[in-house]
Amino acid sequence: MLTFGRELCGDLATAETREWLVTNGMGGYAAGTVAGILTRRYHGLLVAALQPPLGRTLLVTKLEEAVYTNKSYELSTNRWIDGSVSPQGYRFIESFRLDGSIPVWTFALDDALLEKRIWMQPGANTTYVRYYLHRGNAVKLSLKALVNYRDYHGNTQARSWQMETGYVPHGLCVQAFSDAIPYYLFSDRGQFQLHHDWYQKFELSLERYRGLTHIDDHLCVASLAVELAPGESLLVAASTVAAPSLDGESALAMRQTYERQLLTQAFNISEQQHPLSTSGEFQQLVLAADQFIVDRPLVNEPEGKTVIAGYPWFGDWGRDTMISLPGLTLATGRPQIARTIIRTFSRYLDQGMLPNLFPDAGETPEYNTVDAILWYFEAIRAYYAATGDDALLREIWSELAAVIDWHQCGTRYNIHLDSDGLIYAGEPGVQLTWMDAKVEDWVVTPRIGKPIEISALWYNALRCMELFARVLGKPAQDYKTLAQHTLIGFQRFWYGAYCYDVLDGPEGHDAAMRPNQIFAISLPFAGGEAGGALLEPEQQRSVVDVCGRELLTSHGLRSLTPTHPQYVGTYGGDSLERDGAYHQGTTWGWLLGPYVQAHFRVYQDAARARELLTPLVQHLHGGCIGSLSEIFDGDAPMTPRGCMAQAWTVAEVLRVWQWLG
Repeated sequence: MLTFGRELCGDLATAETREWLVTNGMGGYAAGTVAGILTRRYHGLLVAALQPPLGRTLLVTKLEEAVYTNKSYELSTNRWIDGSVSPQGYRFIESFRLDGSIPVWTFALDDALLEKRIWMQPGANTTYVRYYLHRGNAVKLSLKALVNYRDYHGNTQARSWQMETGYVPHGLCVQAFSDAIPYYLFSDRGQFQLHHDWYQKFELSLERYRGLTHIDDHLCVASLAVELAPGESLLVAASTVAAPSLDGESALAMRQTYERQLLTQAFNISEQQHPLSTSGEFQQLVLAADQFIVDRPLVNEPEGKTVIAGYPWFGDWGRDTMISLPGLTLATGRPQIARTIIRTFSRYLDQGMLPNLFPDAGETPEYNTVDAILWYFEAIRAYYAATGDDALLREIWSELAAVIDWHQCGTRYNIHLDSDGLIYAGEPGVQLTWMDAKVEDWVVTPRIGKPIEISALWYNALRCMELFARVLGKPAQDYKTLAQHTLIGFQRFWYGAYCYDVLDGPEGHDAAMRPNQIFAISLPFAGGEAGGALLEPEQQRSVVDVCGRELLTSHGLRSLTPTHPQYVGTYGGDSLERDGAYHQGTTWGWLLGPYVQAHFRVYQDAARARELLTPLVQHLHGGCIGSLSEIFDGDAPMTPRGCMAQAWTVAEVLRVWQWLG
């Protein structure tokens, strides 16, 4: 359990940088700050996935809370466009903790102790808020519900917007406009009183930092006042469901049972495999992993699954899904979900490629990625190693064989196997690798030519196919021959003490010191797990050492060495500045996984390798409490940036934690 006292909660500068997140397994979520202040346009009590797992729409923003005894206490905290902070309810927070993934606040109001917790119902756009009076004399709890109806990327200017509201049993219905989906507010006691008052000009500090519109308006649609005696509670539900359960004990027990089942599944495979499995950090990572796994129903696969790349703003991406799959599912004891995701994505293989963005209904998939399909092979290898599922290999064998064929003859974006056994990829104006930042027509890191990790992934995929072929009794020699050709050609990347990042680009070879070379050691076949390593032992050691000196930070690897003239050490500003820094020095948490794996391969010191994970695991206490951030500044103190919770960061820590044993 992660717990914080007044030293954090009572310091606004700190408490507003600590965020919380709860999810519903269908793309919807609720999120905010420990202080209760809105700092992002994405914060809200109910951000519903109206077209699961996407169509995310801010419906209910927050509850403005006040408690009356012989005194009055305003528990909410808001920052306004003039810079003022009012009310300042954070001053009354005695503690904040996570109970599993459920955020819990305790407010100390003289002798009264009021607890508040927030959770979502799995599989429904329903958020619960429960208040419980632990001690003290009876109090009057007053709530004001602030609502909206906008895309979660947007901002609201109230102007003359009139929403329709009306009573329903135990609550009220909100119809934002004629074509809007209705949503509801319920309580298990008391009677809502209808209002229609716009609270205008909330200041969103993180949006200001990101160079975006940072003013937002929200509608106070109702108020509720109830008396609470010690031992009594109030439940409020915000939902797109017309009749959610209002049994607070039952709804909370359902969520807690769900989370206990997640931990039980994880420990079934983990207690014997690594001694830290019962630690609070491991449990928290297991719960964090589940937040990214969501339903992706398809016409022929209603139980389809996918992975949300990051909260609050990413959807499901092919590359992120395949990189994250082993850590999110296999390291947490959920191989059936891995199988479902592998099968779900197999339906969208086309010309030897996997979609970059998963298509919504009726949309054309986007295939502008060279590495998603190659990570797909590694995800399948990891799944097979964990399960021995010959049936799945047999089912998708022909599609996998076709991928190899397409790369040999050439596919989109000039992706093809060259005569030296390396993969060439790229055309002007497109970004195909994971370093994919683009601002209008400016591709920040185009990496046209032969990026090192792509050929490492290609070699790994060929060795996977050789393995799969032998398992299924298929001819394997062609894949072995192709792999041997790549093995020989890969030495072209060697640059003396480390590797070129890209070969044969429009301007020749790119010797920029980047982290992509680490995959030539960390990938199982590329690193020589079964013989045939891409780099010689002394080369592997040199790469690990140079990456350690130039790129390693507490929370991951920098995307570019600080000695490079294009290095940017701080991520911030408008979209041009942010995207210009995204892969030009910014630290990426997920890269710590392959670095730790490569470090162990070279030095065979599990304790030392595990130590490298410690600072990132400690980040569970910072940023989004209970999860791990997407990126961090390249310069100290490596402030967390980007998405507050990122799938592949969580996944890679879990995967390598398990792998180290």
